[in-house]
Amino acid sequence: MRKLLNICFLALSPMFLQAQDEPKPYGALPSERQLKWHEMETYVLIHYTPTTFQNKEWGYGDADPKLFNPSHFDANQIAKAAASGNFKGLISVAKHHDGFCLWPTKTTSYSVASSPWENGKGDMVKDFMEASHQAGLKFGVYLSAWDRNDTRYGTAEYADAYRAQLTELMTQYGELFTSWHDGANGGDGYYGGLNEKRVVDRTTYYEWVERTWPIVRKLQPNAMIFSDVGPDMRWVGNEKGFAAETSWATITPKGLNGNAALPGVVDDSNLMTGNRNGEFWIPAECDVPQRPGWFYHPDQDSKVKTPDELFEIYLKSVGRGGGMNLGLAPMPQGILHQNDVKSLKAFGEKLTNTFSKNLIDGATLKASNTRNRDDKKFDVAHLLDDDRYSYWATDDDVKNSVVEITLPEKREFDLIRIRENIKLGQRIDSVQIEVNKNGNWEYLASATSIGASRIIKLNKPSSELSYRIKIFAPVAPALSEISFFKEYEKEFAFDAQESNQVDKSKFTIPELKSESKSVFDNNAKTFATVDLKNSKSITINLNSEQNISALSFTPRQDGSKAGTPTKYKVSGSRDGKKWNELASGEFSNIRANPTAQYISFGKSVEVKFLRFEVVETLENDSKFSVAEFDLFH
Repeated sequence: MRKLLNICFLALSPMFLQAQDEPKPYGALPSERQLKWHEMETYVLIHYTPTTFQNKEWGYGDADPKLFNPSHFDANQIAKAAASGNFKGLISVAKHHDGFCLWPTKTTSYSVASSPWENGKGDMVKDFMEASHQAGLKFGVYLSAWDRNDTRYGTAEYADAYRAQLTELMTQYGELFTSWHDGANGGDGYYGGLNEKRVVDRTTYYEWVERTWPIVRKLQPNAMIFSDVGPDMRWVGNEKGFAAETSWATITPKGLNGNAALPGVVDDSNLMTGNRNGEFWIPAECDVPQRPGWFYHPDQDSKVKTPDELFEIYLKSVGRGGGMNLGLAPMPQGILHQNDVKSLKAFGEKLTNTFSKNLIDGATLKASNTRNRDDKKFDVAHLLDDDRYSYWATDDDVKNSVVEITLPEKREFDLIRIRENIKLGQRIDSVQIEVNKNGNWEYLASATSIGASRIIKLNKPSSELSYRIKIFAPVAPALSEISFFKEYEKEFAFDAQESNQVDKSKFTIPELKSESKSVFDNNAKTFATVDLKNSKSITINLNSEQNISALSFTPRQDGSKAGTPTKYKVSGSRDGKKWNELASGEFSNIRANPTAQYISFGKSVEVKFLRFEVVETLENDSKFSVAEFDLFH
């Protein structure tokens, strides 16, 4: 009897009632490591291999290790630049598709141990790790599953070596916040000199679920695993850094042809948006390079993203519930270009000055309903305490509710940040924000998929006293924050740079006739098409002999991949009759990152005509499309 009374007393105690009265979690929930990742918001990814010294976007795997010898490598300069941009982590690309390892691995001789850098005694992954920690950044690693150098690629022996490489990285570089795995697997490569195409069964070859990812889970239980489909964070489906306007943290991954969804074999139709009530909590990581390409190219020094462009990416990645992963590309000497450093610092200042002053402070809040009305645990005041996990909630039967906000005085703002307590799931379907003007409530803005952080940029600043937020949800909402901010504005310009770009105003392409103008109009939104049935090449007439050292090709920018080349050959001529091959190769990452593709000739050549030959297109199209050609002295 005494035991029964004790149980009854416990059930009636305030602490027990409070625990019982928490809103029931809704749908898929984030893990502890995912919560920490959401709190990070931003980090950088460093691409630096022999590919940098070849001025290529993807290495073929044939570069001599002796090529890798940076004269002024400074991991601290790179990490400090990232930290100045308010980034919270740094990922070292320990091995890209070229197969060159930045640490002295025991699995292959194709590594820094065979390079002249640090007399073969260096460990660049370790240098990046130490520099990251000194700059206050978390550290992670990227390990390409595809290896265009290793002659074993495609065999079980290579798959075992890949897992051995992963084990080395998981055990030798302290606590990692992520283990990053690309979806690119199989294709043309050097493969020990065989120079052939190799295809693997991506559904079985790597044994991701059975043998590979368990290595990370065992050795680095707090590390987020990235791939196309997670399991911890997913690719957003593009390399622009933008999540969709509606982007759920929950998703039900879809495989191809009835197979399980795995890296490189996924239906990407729902990667940008996720799924409302998806089976798993796998938020979107929005990856984007600071320059047009992931690797350094000298012609892109003037094309570094500005602080305002980075801020837009932040609003459309972190501000849509995802993470922002910015690619940084050191120069061959081993440091970031001054334009990259300057932009990162100004971006950090913009973030700090924008979000350091919450213009809702001091406001009076009134909720249409509060859970356990007298229980302060769910009070509407929690929306102002800058705590992601304290929250206001309604009674279970109140799913649609309203919060009214009265500011102490008129304050101009143009950004609204709303957060849910995601420990209880992504509960809210949408919100609508209204402003009171002269006693009338008027529509101001709306948003869907709130989640960890939703930042709404208003069409124009607002400066009224009273606002209200209407909340629509299938269950009682658990809202943790409503904030108002004003975007910080400051003029920005890169230091003057000499341009070696050729004036193309008089260039023509005879095969295109009148369409030729759209290829030289400095407008990437316009493009021209050529029928490949008649000829596989087009000729650029410079109208006079000029010294040319490089050409860049910009694919169409309308979202279509039709007519996009993946392999090319460029030849030059002084008279239009005798031709010499100047360059050939591949646009390896053009599907995911359809930006300007730089082709270096290795030297300056005097030509009047350039011939661009299409060797292969993405979809084996019968036509070739081009938005812009640019030439360089």
